[in-house]
Amino acid sequence: MFAVWVSLAVVAVLAAVAVLVVTINNRPAAEAVVPESISIGEGADTVDVWFDFYCPHCQVFEDQYGPTIEELIDSGDITLNLHPVALSGLNAASGTQFSERSGGALHCVAEAAPEATLDFFQQLFALNPSGAGLTDGDLAALASQTGADAASDCIADGMYRPFVIDQAAELPTDPATEGAGTPTLLVNGEYIAITGSPQADILERIG
Repeated sequence: MFAVWVSLAVVAVLAAVAVLVVTINNRPAAEAVVPESISIGEGADTVDVWFDFYCPHCQVFEDQYGPTIEELIDSGDITLNLHPVALSGLNAASGTQFSERSGGALHCVAEAAPEATLDFFQQLFALNPSGAGLTDGDLAALASQTGADAASDCIADGMYRPFVIDQAAELPTDPATEGAGTPTLLVNGEYIAITGSPQADILERIG
């Protein structure tokens, strides 16, 4: 009798697991669980950057601030929180929804190979995307090149595209103008009016 009850219990557990697996596997992309940001580094001070990969001003921001931010990550001084968004105008301008696809791809890389995230982020911006931007195949190839081979299916499926679109509505607003756009910089939670000087905007506000 004991053996029968044990067998029935095992069957019940296996059935429950099967239902759970089916439920998870059938979860639509829009319900993907994602963090509020993609965090890199373990420093006490925080730097948050909100950006759209198709945004020309964001490309300039990365050129000006990227090297300083990377040095601060490497030195253990900051935690960088990346917030990719798809601004509706820019997303439409590419004709290929590149803003949402590229932002989603960054989340895929962060999930598949966290150590490759910063390299993927930097290399994608270094391409200065314009026109139609990169195809999903190009994004997957770049992910593979930076060490995130496992991100390819996620990129092809567009797992995080809906989240990147939704994040545009979460952009912090400028206290002076009440407007919102990209790039947006926060240091230790404080909105920073970007001046073009990493020294004034970041270095003098940490430590």
